[in-house]
Parts: sequence; C-alpha cells; structure tokens
Amino acid sequence: MDMDKSVNVFGETLEICCEKPITGFYRDGKCNTNKDDVGSHTVCIKVTKEFLEYSRFRGNDLSTPIPEFDFKGLKPGDSWCLCASRWLEAEENNMAPRIHLQRTHIKAIDIVPMALLKKYAVDLN
Repeated sequence: MDMDKSVNVFGETLEICCEKPITGFYRDGKCNTNKDDVGSHTVCIKVTKEFLEYSRFRGNDLSTPIPEFDFKGLKPGDSWCLCASRWLEAEENNMAPRIHLQRTHIKAIDIVPMALLKKYAVDLN
C-alpha cells in the first residue's frame, strides 16, 4: 500500500472519519489517499439529507444499501470520505455538506482551497 503521509489539512495526524459505515479509499475508516485514488477521497463530510439527494441526482447514490459490498447506505449524520472534486461541485451548486477538518486529508487542499474548507468546518471554534 503506497499511501501518502496520513496527515490532515493542519499537518497533524489524520483522525478517523467513520468506521460505521466503514469509509475511505482503503476502507480503513480514514480519508487516506495515494496516486491510485484518482477521485481523491480526502474530504470527511457530515452527511445531510440534502447532500444525499443531490449526490443521487448527480449519479452517485450513497443512500441505497449495496449488500454485496457490505454497504448499508448513508444516512444524515453519518461521516464519509468524499471525493474532493465532488465536494467542490456540490459547493458550487450550494449543496455542500459540512466538513470535519481534522479528519480531512491534506491532499484535499490540492483541489479545494483551505479557506473554502474552513468555511464549512464542523470542528473549528
């Protein structure tokens, strides 16, 4: 596993995003990434009903269970490692969910400006 350094947007140890349901490109509960993760699943979001509807409308149904992948489907309040570009697209359409910055991988700022991430932060004072 050729994983990029596991740090968040503050340069600190990347915290677990979610283990129930298990998330992340590696399904390790963290928003870790590497060169094989072309979607950059680096943004740890707090799932909302509105975002789930938006995502389904955009062709990525995250709420319907897929038992063969042991995926129970997301519900509002869950956390999830989302592709940075999908989050940015949602933000441009006024549908972006809030973000857990301490659980968001530093590589997210290659796609989403830090100031924008901070604007949506759940975990900033």
